[in-house]
Amino acid sequence: MNIENMNCKICNAPSKEIFTAKILSKYDAKYFQCTKCKFIQTEHPYWLDEAYNSAITHLDLGLIFRNNAFKYIVFNLINIYFDKKGKFIDYGGGYGMFVRLERDLGLDFYRQDKYCENLFAKYFDIEDLPRNTKFEILTTFEVFEHLQDPIIEIEKMLTLSDNILFSTELQPRDIENLNPSNWHYILPEIGQHIALYSIESLQYIAKKYNLNLYSSNSIHLLTKKKLSSTFFRLNTNFKLSRALTQIIPKNTLIMRDFSFIKEKLGVKP
Repeated sequence: MNIENMNCKICNAPSKEIFTAKILSKYDAKYFQCTKCKFIQTEHPYWLDEAYNSAITHLDLGLIFRNNAFKYIVFNLINIYFDKKGKFIDYGGGYGMFVRLERDLGLDFYRQDKYCENLFAKYFDIEDLPRNTKFEILTTFEVFEHLQDPIIEIEKMLTLSDNILFSTELQPRDIENLNPSNWHYILPEIGQHIALYSIESLQYIAKKYNLNLYSSNSIHLLTKKKLSSTFFRLNTNFKLSRALTQIIPKNTLIMRDFSFIKEKLGVKP
């Protein structure tokens, strides 16, 4: 592929080079922006094996805060808009922390992640379920920006669920000539953020798969359902979601899971 003539990985329109950044403090890599949907992608990310020496970067200091915040938001969205008795999947679920938090709130969540060790949700992985299990909703937080081939990965997600709830920061509209000095989310020093979205690129994805898009700050939902955009924004407000969760009765799965895992481990009563 001619690096000077890259096509957009979202809509296939021509992309133009907008800046060069020092990846992992050593590689000069070009970044390209789509002339149509504004999606930003790097040149072919030959540095990924090195960038993923650790599946979760040491600079991700927001990991615990993010899981704690999203657990309330997801719990309330599911209770309001989806079948809370269904099965749910956290795609690219890392150590399994989010799955454990949601199971603690009574939702039957499972984890998928082929790159990271499952520390907190063992026995509740996608491999523990029958093949072709369909999920009520698929969550995937801080994953989209890591995708080398976003459309291919989104199509994989849609085989698991018709509803994708995800987080990724969108390109700010109030900054011209985006680069690492004026938008922190580019993060060339970690080398993992290789796909940076605009609202237009998400709208293109929604239209391509005949889905509705709801977006509130860094939280987005692709779904066949028709929701109120105003209520979606309200229900993705962290403080409001946390307050609502305190008054909704919870049927935690902790004790059920405890007994299930004891049985798996062969622990006798």
